[in-house]
Amino acid sequence: MKFLHTSDWHLGRIFHGMHLTSDQAHVLEQFVKLVGDTRPDAVLIAGDVYDRSVPPTEAVQLLDATLSRILIDHRVPVIIIAGNHDSPERLGFGAGLLSRQGLHLAGLPDKNLAPVVLYDDYGPVYFCPLPYAEPPVVRHLLSAPEANGHDRAMRCLSQHLARQVPHGTRAVALAHAFAAGGEECDSERFLTVGGSGTVNVSCFEPFHYTALGHLHRPQQAGARHIRYAGSLLKYSFSEAAHQKSVTLVEMDRAGRTRAETVPLTPRRDVRCLEGYLDEILAGPQNGENRHDYLMVTLKDTGAVYNAIGRLREVYPHVLHINRPHLAAGGELPGFAGEHRRLGEMDLFASFFEQVTGAALSEEQARVFTAAVEQLYREEREVSA
Repeated sequence: MKFLHTSDWHLGRIFHGMHLTSDQAHVLEQFVKLVGDTRPDAVLIAGDVYDRSVPPTEAVQLLDATLSRILIDHRVPVIIIAGNHDSPERLGFGAGLLSRQGLHLAGLPDKNLAPVVLYDDYGPVYFCPLPYAEPPVVRHLLSAPEANGHDRAMRCLSQHLARQVPHGTRAVALAHAFAAGGEECDSERFLTVGGSGTVNVSCFEPFHYTALGHLHRPQQAGARHIRYAGSLLKYSFSEAAHQKSVTLVEMDRAGRTRAETVPLTPRRDVRCLEGYLDEILAGPQNGENRHDYLMVTLKDTGAVYNAIGRLREVYPHVLHINRPHLAAGGELPGFAGEHRRLGEMDLFASFFEQVTGAALSEEQARVFTAAVEQLYREEREVSA
């Protein structure tokens, strides 16, 4: 059995004011070609297909065109689960009808959630979709009062699917979660506020391979057969050093897997430049694309007139400028420039202490957490 594992397309993403749909289309063209070249038995998309619950029209059109080519032109089945950015109800619309055409969608994890069974020369392989869901949703839909927290909710989902797999049969999981020990990026949305959103990789013990989504850096998660494919593109400057890819997995008759990363080449890279303004204005020195998306850190300590305007004459897509010496003394206490890596709770607690002079109490933290989580729920459930 051979399958392509990908995730975190985030179609419709806006990056520092730039709409990335054309960049995403460029990379998805490579992905569709890869499907044609490798002829996999399935394509697995492990969540966050869209960047928000109500995606823009052009994002929906891009997904429609991409899936149509995979399913119709190459006749390869596709299995998709919802991520924390997706609306599970929208993503799962028409799942019963579309499954007959080879498109298997898992939005909400209800009691009807079942494995997708595909066959190779050695028999069946059970693909078990574990879509992202908040613990209260899992408790309600699976009648699982023990699903308190993300780890227990994922265990309930995993066990629900694993019970449907015959003993001794090969099984593959698709999950959208933050596996404990994984390496984060600035572009990922926290799964919970003021608590732990991580799950232990032991949740995935019943499966011969687990195709994970959520973390944007391609990486293993505790074991060789539990893996993040990473995002389609670089969605933050913290990812500048990443090599984006998809994962081609081959499984033998015993369920042993071999994974190969296949790199993706963006139309424009995401890069960080550092130096004095005059040096940077001299232009690319090593053959870099001057049209890449850039964050520029200026070492100049004196006044700089119209820095971004002058830089964009050489590099049209400079998106952000850092002036470290100007920020000195103006950071949130104790964070030393790391505010982009912090969650809502840490940022609000620091802001609250700066404004009031008092630390955030446990009760105030609970109120803040409830308010933010309610906003996230409303965003996911909002009607078009």
